[in-house]
Amino acid sequence: MVDPEHRGIGVEVALVEAALEHAAEQGGGTVHFWVFRPTQIHDALAHRMGFSRGRELLQMRRPLPHPEAPLWPPGTVVRRFVPGKDEDAWLAVNNRAFEGHVEQGGWDRSILAQRQSEPWFDPSGFLLAERGGELAGFCWTKVHPGGLGEIYVIAVDPGAQGTGLGKALVLGGLANLAERGVTTGMLYVDAANEGAVGLYRHLGFEVHHVDRAYVAELH
Repeated sequence: MVDPEHRGIGVEVALVEAALEHAAEQGGGTVHFWVFRPTQIHDALAHRMGFSRGRELLQMRRPLPHPEAPLWPPGTVVRRFVPGKDEDAWLAVNNRAFEGHVEQGGWDRSILAQRQSEPWFDPSGFLLAERGGELAGFCWTKVHPGGLGEIYVIAVDPGAQGTGLGKALVLGGLANLAERGVTTGMLYVDAANEGAVGLYRHLGFEVHHVDRAYVAELH
């Protein structure tokens, strides 16, 4: 972060160079340089520093309430997350659904406990979908100030995909946010996840802005 009064005089370059030098001293490897709402200036800076374009995250939004109600697959029971009871089942489904994912995969009890201790955590906005007594999917929402609500994490267990549960969970999460007074729904999705992006567009979401990771290999 650079103070607006000190931008454009080389501070950004000096900071990135220092960070890369530190990373190299620690053994190098893959470095991700995340920029929120990047411009051509950031593209040029990244190229100058030896970075190439990596992942892009789309922040998508739509007004609430959504006119469509969730259509749950037959036999689905939807309830709210119960702290102290549902952690292990949730972790198992989350880690199967996000296997290999940089941020969301490989969670353990300590990571989940850290999120549960955040002031925004509200189990009433954490929906679990069960089939046959087993967790099949979930939609974890988060309310921001100013009437903005987020689908924070959403997933369907790999064994329950293709049943329509994913769409129902999105609509269920949006309905939950609207019931709590939220007027705009928001989520982040990887631009490369064409299936998810297509579903969200179908449900009326539009891209609000793009965040981008630039990647470099240090040896």
